[in-house]
Amino acid sequence: MDKILQMLQLQQTLNDATNGLNWEQGITKNGKEIHWKRCIYLECAELIESYPWKHWKDIDAPADYANIKIEAVDIWHFIISQGLEDYKIKNLGTIEDLAKQIHKLPNYTDFIAPIKATEKEYYQQIKVVETLIKTLFCTDSTEALMEAFIEVAIQSGLNLDTLYTLYVGKNILNKFRQNHGYKEGTYQKIWEGKEDNVIMQNILEHNKDILPDTLYHTLEGLYPKG
Repeated sequence: MDKILQMLQLQQTLNDATNGLNWEQGITKNGKEIHWKRCIYLECAELIESYPWKHWKDIDAPADYANIKIEAVDIWHFIISQGLEDYKIKNLGTIEDLAKQIHKLPNYTDFIAPIKATEKEYYQQIKVVETLIKTLFCTDSTEALMEAFIEVAIQSGLNLDTLYTLYVGKNILNKFRQNHGYKEGTYQKIWEGKEDNVIMQNILEHNKDILPDTLYHTLEGLYPKG
């Protein structure tokens, strides 16, 4: 349970810092509306864009699984935020209770198994992502949403361990962005021709056991000056 619980706690801390306390009420400290479901389906659309789904363009292009993984992690940030909101607003239980419910999901065993390449072809994979979107609109069940996401994660080449590593990396990157002008629009997302997501992934690939503080300071050292 540790990794699930840690991710939930990290997201709670990030949301508290970024949006202000009581963000679960749907309003940030700056008076902006929070709409996690909109965040989720737009990130799902970005994930689908990583597949060669268009019948009129680049029809033989490969799927960009490196980006698919990052988009899946972005979706996870918003899904667990929705879960944290649901559990507080609907009085469903504590963060620990939510972690326990995730452990009980029917496909959780597959999620903690070693990674296997999916046998689904691209359009079948896209339909799994679209099932997540449908679940988003057709049910208020936090658990159903989590279960649908796990299917997306597994076919994207993620299990719990790899999701956790990328999630922690992206969580630190999000903090870094916020501290360097992301909200104000002054943050530089491209570093020497590469997107910051790619920079973060490269750091993790070469330092699998890197500590969060060390990752933050490494990003600080690489961030474009001026």
